[in-house]
Amino acid sequence: MPSAYDGGPVRKGGARGAYSLGTAPEAAPGGHDGGMAGLEGREQPRGDGRATASRWSPTVEDEHALKALELYGDPTEAEVPLPSRPESAATARRLVQVVILRQWGLTAKTTEDAVLLVSELVGNAVRHTGARVFGLRLRHRRGWIRVEVRDPSRGLPCLMPVQELDISGRGLFLVDKLADRWGVDLLPRGKTTWFEMRVTDR
Repeated sequence: MPSAYDGGPVRKGGARGAYSLGTAPEAAPGGHDGGMAGLEGREQPRGDGRATASRWSPTVEDEHALKALELYGDPTEAEVPLPSRPESAATARRLVQVVILRQWGLTAKTTEDAVLLVSELVGNAVRHTGARVFGLRLRHRRGWIRVEVRDPSRGLPCLMPVQELDISGRGLFLVDKLADRWGVDLLPRGKTTWFEMRVTDR
């Protein structure tokens, strides 16, 4: 299983993850929250190692991604609710793909990494929270993208030690390696797990 959930006290700090008690600032003009919730003012450099993303082709997925956008809505405009089922991971991947690659015009590599990581966050939400629905939201400001997965559970995901040959337990390990920042914001009902990546805007 990608990560363990517990109902223990909020942890702060860690390698690149951070937990905060729903302290995201007011939304700034342009649709972004104006800051990095839980990590304001702290530089969190990318890890030394780079995890290998699964093979992915933007051209093959593009048609399906556009259909997903039409069917479920645009996660850059509002949170998109998705049923808490394993097949929703594919829908989330396609929505992330079409937004980052087509709408925002960012690189295939950035898209590939974000597609992999959203799949891990969705997998955690589906397997560990008991939710019927989870929410997907994407935000972009100059130099950064942010992907959020919200669910109604207040159980916190834990970054578990992973050995090189392990085939499970790698969900948050991959997030920690590929994302520049990640964390969890506790909400009055549930939580938002998020990651952010530095990008070069075209």
